[in-house]
Order: sequence, then C-alpha cells, then structure tokens
Amino acid sequence: MESSTEKFGGLRITSLDEDDEETVVPHQPRPGSAAAAADYEDDDEDEEEEAEVTLGVLKKPKRPGLLLRHLFPSKAGGIPAWLDPVNLPSGKSSCCGFCGEPLQFVLQIYAPIEDNAAAFHRTLFMFMCPSMACLLRDQHEQWRHKHGNPCRSVKVFRCQLPRTNTFYSTEPPKHDGSDKPLCPGAPVCHWCGTWKGDKICSSCKKARYCSEKHQVLHWRTGHKNDCLQIISSDAKSSVLSAIGKVPASTSWPEFEIEIDYEGTFDSDSCDENNSKSLAMQRHGKPDAMMQSWMDQFEADADNKCWASFQDRVSRAPEQVLRYCREPNAKPLWALSGGCPSNADIPSCSYCKGPLCYEFQIMPQLLFYFGVGNQPDSLDWATIAVYTCQGSCDQSVSYKEEFAWVQLYPTTTRR
Repeated sequence: MESSTEKFGGLRITSLDEDDEETVVPHQPRPGSAAAAADYEDDDEDEEEEAEVTLGVLKKPKRPGLLLRHLFPSKAGGIPAWLDPVNLPSGKSSCCGFCGEPLQFVLQIYAPIEDNAAAFHRTLFMFMCPSMACLLRDQHEQWRHKHGNPCRSVKVFRCQLPRTNTFYSTEPPKHDGSDKPLCPGAPVCHWCGTWKGDKICSSCKKARYCSEKHQVLHWRTGHKNDCLQIISSDAKSSVLSAIGKVPASTSWPEFEIEIDYEGTFDSDSCDENNSKSLAMQRHGKPDAMMQSWMDQFEADADNKCWASFQDRVSRAPEQVLRYCREPNAKPLWALSGGCPSNADIPSCSYCKGPLCYEFQIMPQLLFYFGVGNQPDSLDWATIAVYTCQGSCDQSVSYKEEFAWVQLYPTTTRR
C-alpha cells in the first residue's frame, strides 16, 4: 500500500503533467463579492475543467517514529520535522508580528516537484500564534503588503533540497527501522521543541531555549529542580534525558496527514454526514448555532458561496487540508467577501516572480486540535497559502511564503 509520502511525490498536485509545456499561470481571482459569486456560478459549467484536488485527513500515527524528518512526513500538530535541520528560521521570523511570542507549529506538507531538481525534497511548514486577537489583526494586516513587510501571526515557510544533500541519503526510505539521517540537527528549545535553542541556561549549561519566556516557563514547571541536580552532582542519565523532553501541553496533538483525491469521495452518499460536517467546521459548535449564524447572511453572494462551500466540504467532512498546485487551481472560499484579488497577492519576496495558490487549511483542523469555543479561541473560515510559482532556490533555507486568512463575519466583529 502506498504511503502518503509516495502519493505526494507522484501526484500531479506537486508538478505539472510531463507533456504540459505551457507556462504556469498564477492563481488570479477576480476582485470583489461579485467576482467570487461568479466563480461559483461557473463551477457547474466548468466542472470538467476543474483542477484535481487532493484532500488531507488526520490519522494517529500507526507506530512511533513514523513522523521523523528523514522519513519526509506530512503531519499536523506536535513539533515540526524540519527538512533542513540546521538552518532553521530565527529571530523575528519565528515570532508573531503582533505579540512577539514564538509561533506554534500547525502542520507541514511534503510536496516535492518532480521536474525541479532543486526541489527533489520540498516541504511547506505552517506556524501560527495561538492568540485569536493576533489573528484578527493579521486579517487586516494582510491587505497592507504593498506598504512594506506586514506583521503576520500566520507564517508559512518553504524548504527544499536536491536529491544529493548533506542531510539525507539519496535512496528513498525503507521504512523498516533502519532509516537514519546523515547528520544531527541544530539544538532546539527544550520547552517548545520547535525553534532553535540559541539561549542556554546560565546555571546548568545544558537546557536551551528560543526565548526568555520559554526559559521562564520551563524553569517554573520542573527545570529548577533538574538544574540544581545537574549542578550539585553528576547528573543521572534520567535527569539529562528529561531536559530534552518537550512538554506535551505546549503543542497541539500530533497527527499524520493521509491524502486522497477528492474525486474518490461519493457526494451522493454524503447526506448523512452533513450534520457532522457542520459541527466540525466550527469545531464542535451545535447545528442550531451554525443555523443562527447562517441566518445573518443577507447578500445572495454570501449565501451562494456558503452553500457551495458546505456542499463541497460535505463530500469529505473530515478534511483539514485541500491541496492543488495545478495552474487552474483556486481556493474554496467560504464567503464571497474577504477574497483576494490578483493585486492582493504579492510577488515572491526572493525572486520577484509570481505566486500561485498551493493549499488551504480548513476549520475542521481546530476540532482535531481540541480548540474550545470561548470568545478568544482561534477560529477561521479558511487560510489559503500562495507559494512561489517557480519554487525558486535562493540562498536562505526557509523562504517565507504568503498566507491569506478568511474569517467568519461573527469572528471579525469581536
């Protein structure tokens, strides 16, 4: 049975057809509500021309060690399996642009491009500030990219490597327990396990941190005692190993992302799943509340977009990810308002070439992460990600791409 990694590597979602020699055209959505409504009106007419979308659903890992970096996983939650384990994003790149706190890992997608030798290995990483207040500010800030580098609370990084590199074998993983990386990675923060541990505990000289806040949190939750043991005597191996353990409460639950084509789901048999889909889209909110929210729509465009969104998602209610890098691909928007126009999508920050739509995350992800329904809890309609069309190979290992946040109307009024 094919693994998810093998499917991602072989599907058209990661590259154009071999016999397609046309120039790739970036996603160019039409501006305004009327344009978004027109997209949905054209869906039925152009269905045969639609790009083939791949869906991602979450499953618990079948066995320990399945999501390590040298196995090139697609995963959500937990800590990132960095593709380049040495040259990690650092400084302001790893922090929320509003509150300044280190970002939390959301998910990563292994998406190599077959006809790009520099992207033989290619992974996209998404991070987010867990503060809803910061996400609300992010949604406003994303319109300001023309006025310089906007602050963001949602960040996506692209990392790619050629087949021959210093970190991994040129041969594919065997998945028999014998696979090993060629070299160790950079030491990471002992609190979050995500970002590079540039700061060292001044007492024991063992524990590392990405920020002063994480050092304080680690000290208060147990490192104070471990640190004293290390200083006062020769530490036992159990104490030293405890230093490297990341507290499970600091990250969202870890899942493997399994993929399949959207066309494999039978839409005619999805009626029984509609209530489940509604609940999951708002991570557990009851259907009555969803209906009340829907009643607030007044514009026909919003009603039509939401109905189309709901119908499409109901084919596979558990989807947390929609992926398609084909030239005619476009996001599935929940609302007609708040969609980007062509002018709203910036150029690549590195090569200045165009960006193209590649994937979006769905609100169902919040259900799996156990995010609550409090007024300050994270919530979104969808977050679409645009990446460099040419997947440029610049000197920096982790290149920041562009994310577009679409929130529910009730959320934006907080």
